[in-house]
Amino acid sequence: MFLSMGLVGLTIALVYTESARLFRGYKALRPAELTGLINRENALVVDLSATNDFEKGHIAGSRSVAPSQFDPENKLLASAKSLPVVMVCRNGQASADAAKRLKKAGFEQVYWLDGGVQAWQAADLPLIKGRA
Repeated sequence: MFLSMGLVGLTIALVYTESARLFRGYKALRPAELTGLINRENALVVDLSATNDFEKGHIAGSRSVAPSQFDPENKLLASAKSLPVVMVCRNGQASADAAKRLKKAGFEQVYWLDGGVQAWQAADLPLIKGRA
């Protein structure tokens, strides 16, 4: 009896979590998915890492925006409302929050790199050193 009630509760929680994820309007990407989006759809990749971290290694073609300067209405982003925009940071935390803000500001195709640059490195994908 308790086992079946626990199973029902777990199922309800899983359905709720997945439904919320699907309808929030922005999507987490794995590194391989991001490479496809960059290559196929010319996605704008915005890196929220600290400047010194960005210069130590970033995804080719990404643009650096300091977290304190992030604003969905800034000039770099304002012209990209209909383009795929992918938010990146070191570990995925700040980029998920930024993706939420972009979606609320009316951006149509919003993504964030799940696990951030750390996940990119773990997937053995290249990073570029220096300024963009």
